[in-house]
Amino acid sequence: MLDNIKSPEDLKALSYNQLEDLSGEIRKYLIEQVSKSGGHLGPNLGVVELTIAIHRVFESPKDVVVFDTGHQSYVHKLLTGRSLGFNKLRQRGGVAGYPNRQESEHDVVENSHASTALSWSDGIAKGFSLTNQKDRTVVCVVGDGALTGGMSWEALNNIAASKNEKLVIIVNDNERSYSPTIGGVATYLSTLRTTSGYERFLDWGKGVLEKTPVVGQPIYETLHGVKKGIKDIVAPQGMFEDLGLKYFGPVDGHNIEAVEKALKIAKDYDAPVLVHVITEKGKGYAPAIQDEAEKFHAVGVVDPETGVPLAKGGKSWTSVFSDELVKIGSERKDVVALTAAMMGPTGLDKFQKSFPDRTFDVGIAEQHATTAAAGMAYAGLHPVFAVYSTFLNRAFDQLLLDVALHKAGVTFVLDRAGITGDDGPSHNGIWDLALTGIVPTLHVAAPRDGQQLRETLREALDISDAPSLIRFPKGVVNPDIPAFERRDGVDVLYRGESADILLVSIGAFAAIAVEAAGQAYREGVGVTVIDPRWVKPLPESLVTMAQRYKSVVVLEDGIKHGGIASTISELFRESQLNVPVHSIGVPLTFLEHAKRNEILEDLGITVQNITRSLVTWSSSDFVVDIKEEMQHPLDESEHRKPLR
Repeated sequence: MLDNIKSPEDLKALSYNQLEDLSGEIRKYLIEQVSKSGGHLGPNLGVVELTIAIHRVFESPKDVVVFDTGHQSYVHKLLTGRSLGFNKLRQRGGVAGYPNRQESEHDVVENSHASTALSWSDGIAKGFSLTNQKDRTVVCVVGDGALTGGMSWEALNNIAASKNEKLVIIVNDNERSYSPTIGGVATYLSTLRTTSGYERFLDWGKGVLEKTPVVGQPIYETLHGVKKGIKDIVAPQGMFEDLGLKYFGPVDGHNIEAVEKALKIAKDYDAPVLVHVITEKGKGYAPAIQDEAEKFHAVGVVDPETGVPLAKGGKSWTSVFSDELVKIGSERKDVVALTAAMMGPTGLDKFQKSFPDRTFDVGIAEQHATTAAAGMAYAGLHPVFAVYSTFLNRAFDQLLLDVALHKAGVTFVLDRAGITGDDGPSHNGIWDLALTGIVPTLHVAAPRDGQQLRETLREALDISDAPSLIRFPKGVVNPDIPAFERRDGVDVLYRGESADILLVSIGAFAAIAVEAAGQAYREGVGVTVIDPRWVKPLPESLVTMAQRYKSVVVLEDGIKHGGIASTISELFRESQLNVPVHSIGVPLTFLEHAKRNEILEDLGITVQNITRSLVTWSSSDFVVDIKEEMQHPLDESEHRKPLR
């Protein structure tokens, strides 16, 4: 049946029995496809019937459907004619893991960061109202988790003051459920409260009673309050109606007919309405239901029958950090950990298990976490805020003015730094080096391997009079790369036989930097590879080391614009060092979803391309004055052999 669904219009001719069969077919298809590619399985299994009902009641794309975060949009994509693209889900040439305007006119918001959909929807609805597009409704699907973000409540506060917006807010609540009796009574009372006729009657009654001397106003308030009070007992709508929003629910999100009835009432109302829908995350898939912690929220490649991961990877960067933080926590009682609704993905679950009283999950609230960490530091603690690189973007003001300005001893640990790949443009962590580069007092480390991650984490936690930050990529950690020596904090990883190129490797790119240097050696080019470890502030010894080379090349896993190469260039200018600096990194663009190695190939960040660039830049006619490099000149007779 799914093969015959080419657009939402195809759903409207189906009976409820057929829709139930279609729901089962969709779940089976999702399990088959997502188990092959990885992705957000649990959230989508929970919204099958809800999404079907949305597309039967509303007319996408005339009516705009906005998904908060967007990871629960797989069913929406299937129902809008994109089922064939799921054989390469989150891969180049296949459908993206989040809404994507390039894929379909049915997709509107594609940033995939949480708690933004209500603001988007408010803006779109206001635009429709002011441009006389009053036949168009905006449908905002927001999860209960996204309501932990402050931006959601900023939007709700403004939406509640809007009287002419055709906006239906669907709260997809997959954490709680209600018994049929309570749900039935609540549905009846909600229908009464959200019916336009009831509102007209209420306005008429208010006018009549308010004209009645002495007792009119109290009678009106009492009658209206009775209905509100009864409903407060049986349904949790109070906080929404206190804001001024009409509330309908809770509704069984797996009963298509019930959801449709609720949405039809909401659609006919001439002001914003909130529909509270109860769903079960991972519905229909036993392994997801049995996963109490995350309900298969996001999975890698798994066995579709058992849900057991099939990929046998090595130790991840996240697990190295996680294990070391637990060790440090046992040594230091002042160390505490914070996360913004990412306890497991950031590796803080182990710390939480060992030190539950010293672990804080603030929900999707990166801004609050950052400023709260500053407060904890003031009180004598040393907070560690573990967060994906892309999500720290949301707390830049707090990092700058609440933490750095006050020189708070807070350590930020950025997971998924650099190019992540398959989750698309919004999840790449390519901006942190440029953003943090302009923050005074902040120390930034980019460890190249597991050993350096452990070392820099401890070094960061020893900094109490300024903030510190450590960044590392997604995936399996590199084998440790030993240094020949450490010169004033700079590790020498490979010694060139001649002073042609000084290759400054940032973070986990060290392995390909060393390999490229080895290949360049066979081309007759002398390349010395160094790792500064701490990239902010840059070691002053870098200037002295660079004096003897024709060119300096910086290899970094971030945008080149404002990145480490830019900082080194400025350092050289201030030091009046006339050595050209070349940058290998990410251009100023958004990277579409693909495998990380495919993106690196596109950008020319491969051993072969780097080697070619090193050879080209070494042929410069630039003449250098060979000077003593610090107090310890390199032994030209020694050099590191290539890795392969």
